[in-house]
Amino acid sequence: MSLGNFEIYGGVFIYLSSWFFSGKIKGVFMFNLKDKVMYPGHGVAVIEETMEKVVGDRSLKLFKLKFLFKDTTILLPFENINACCIRSLCDTQTIKKIFVYFYKPFDKKFDYVDFTPSGWNRRNKDYQLKLQSGKIEDVAYVYKDLMTVAQQKELSFGEKKILIAAEDLLIQEIQVVTAQTAHSVQEQLQAPFKQFLFTQPAIRPLSSAI
Repeated sequence: MSLGNFEIYGGVFIYLSSWFFSGKIKGVFMFNLKDKVMYPGHGVAVIEETMEKVVGDRSLKLFKLKFLFKDTTILLPFENINACCIRSLCDTQTIKKIFVYFYKPFDKKFDYVDFTPSGWNRRNKDYQLKLQSGKIEDVAYVYKDLMTVAQQKELSFGEKKILIAAEDLLIQEIQVVTAQTAHSVQEQLQAPFKQFLFTQPAIRPLSSAI
C-alpha cells in the first residue's frame, strides 16, 4: 500500500494506543529514535522518526525507516515490528564469532550434495529462509555454504545471486558496527575462502550516509 512517497510493509495494520514514552518507541521491542536496525533481507536502516497517519478509517502508528545503503524509505506499522524480525545491530563479539566460524572447516561433505535442479530448489528455499530470518548467524551460514560450494564447482547464476545478497547484508552490518570501509570488510569476509573457482563481482558503491 502506498502512503505519500512511502511504502507500508508488513501486512495487517493494527492501532496501538500507547506509542511514545520517555523518548523511546513503545511496542514489542524498544528502540530509540535514530537507532540503526537490521531489516531482514533488506539491510541496515535508521529509525528517523515516528508518526501517525490516517489511512481510510484506520489510524496507524508508524516507524519511518531510511535505509543507509540504498535510496529507500519505508513506513512500518509498529505492530509489525515483531513479524518483520527487525532487530538491533549485533555487537563486536558476535562479529568475532562469525569470523571464527568462517575459518573453521566446513562439516558438510560436498561429494554428497545434490547439485541437480531439484536439489537446488531445496537449497534455494533454505537459503531464502535464512536470509529472511533476521539472524546474522543464518546469513553467515548461507555465505559460508556457497563460498565452500564455489570451491567444488562454478556457481550457477542463482547461487551467485544469493551469495552476493548474503555478502551485502554482512558487509552492511559489519561496516556500521565496526566503522570500517565496505572494501575492508569484504576482503576480511573473503579471506577464509581464497580457493574459489569463479571471479567475485566488484563491490558495489555504498552510501556515504555513515
